[in-house]
Amino acid sequence: MKFFVDTSDLDAIRDLAALGMVDGVTTNPSIIAKSGKDFKTLIADICALTPGPVSAEVAATDAAGMIREGEILGAIATNVCVKIPLTWDGLAATKALSEKGFKTNVTLCFSANQALLAAKAGASYISPFVGRLDDISSDGMGLIADIRQVYDNYPNLETEILVASVRSAEHIRQSALIGADVATLPPEVLRSLIKHPLTDSGLASFMADWEKSGQTIG
Repeated sequence: MKFFVDTSDLDAIRDLAALGMVDGVTTNPSIIAKSGKDFKTLIADICALTPGPVSAEVAATDAAGMIREGEILGAIATNVCVKIPLTWDGLAATKALSEKGFKTNVTLCFSANQALLAAKAGASYISPFVGRLDDISSDGMGLIADIRQVYDNYPNLETEILVASVRSAEHIRQSALIGADVATLPPEVLRSLIKHPLTDSGLASFMADWEKSGQTIG
């Protein structure tokens, strides 16, 4: 399973990349706005930190505008993945940009039917938002399972499932069990995957016993 880091924090990306935990990066208008940095410059800086895809979202809502902006974003670096909303105009832009050789990430997916449409339009990735579904008492992980089954039923569909709006380590566990291709998660959630109380207590016990032995290795 690939991990994309959902952030524009260059230091966080750099630190996690050094551990081999970054297969790509996702951004959105909210993340970029919070950074306070120039959009295109920031995307270029992120692209320089990872060879994996870096999602940069269009701002236009009409197909022609999305295509134009997608071409501009794609020219920033070869690993830019153009992020497009799941609307009819977005699907038209996805098809056009995919045919031009650009990677595309269709976002704001909340149903298996939407995911099927995105795949038929040639999307590189589909981003179902599990956390937002959970927020309204819907089954976010159930959607991932549905999309996985639909895509597996039709091997000619090459779109990868990119689990988004991840809120917890449990979302990652379930996504991996279902067989999602990618999960995009904030750095703090990624770092939380290592935590387990028995690991901490076991290490403390081992270190206490080692200290009692009076031995050294170095």
